[in-house]
Amino acid sequence: MTESSALDPEDRKIVTLARSARARNGVPEGAAVRDETGRTYVAGTVDLSSLKLSALRTAVAMAVASGAKSLEAAAVVTGADGVSAEDRAAVRDLGGPGTPVHVAAPDGTVRLTVAAG
Repeated sequence: MTESSALDPEDRKIVTLARSARARNGVPEGAAVRDETGRTYVAGTVDLSSLKLSALRTAVAMAVASGAKSLEAAAVVTGADGVSAEDRAAVRDLGGPGTPVHVAAPDGTVRLTVAAG
């Protein structure tokens, strides 16, 4: 488990962005990822009748669509206790198995950090 105050400032930033996306859009999850150049991609849960994506998979897709070659870190703000295997796989596909995924509560408190792999 990683305490929020112990996070690197850049990781704290993606947690804050993920939290903002969740609140602004009124969705179950908000997520943000940071690519190898420091650019961030922020998304919320997509829940359409023809398309359903978690916030984290949507953020990874946005990074890929924008030309990101790798990820440095990811964050998801959720009411769930952890991050799904599918979400970790999406982060791993772009960032590699060691990419940290910070899982935060709706108040922004990081509950745990897991490796994508």
